[in-house]
Formats: sequence, C-alpha cells, structure tokens
Amino acid sequence: MKKTLFITYGLLIVLTASTAFISNTMSVSGLAIVLIMGLSGLKFLLVSFEFMELKKANSFWKVSVITVLALIVLGIIL
Repeated sequence: MKKTLFITYGLLIVLTASTAFISNTMSVSGLAIVLIMGLSGLKFLLVSFEFMELKKANSFWKVSVITVLALIVLGIIL
C-alpha cells in the first residue's frame, strides 16, 4: 500500500481519539461543538479526497463537496 494511506489512517485515528477526548472532557458548550464539528469536517475531507479519490476528480466536484460540507457544518454550528 502507499505510504500516504497509512499516514491518513493514522491521522484519522488521532482525530477520532481527539474528538472522543473533547467530548468526554468538555461540557456541552459552543467551543466544544465548534471543535468537534471542525474535526469531523477534517475527517470527512480526508476520507473523501484520499479514499474516494476525489483529488483526481474534476475541480467542480472538489469545490462542490467542500461547499456543501461548509454549509452543513456552519448550519449546525450556528
């Protein structure tokens, strides 16, 4: 397998552990929600660009996925 896949796997594990740590240590607050949604968005982008090979797709699809993700995350945060 490619080295980037292993790096992505490791990064996804670290981000998931960070999300679990934040949710267990912080009370429900605006900061916790922003941090968790930010980490979740980052994980989504890692999966979509690395494993779904969106990085090889047309620019329209890249911009569309990032825009929809931003709208969903902002909709939840606000």
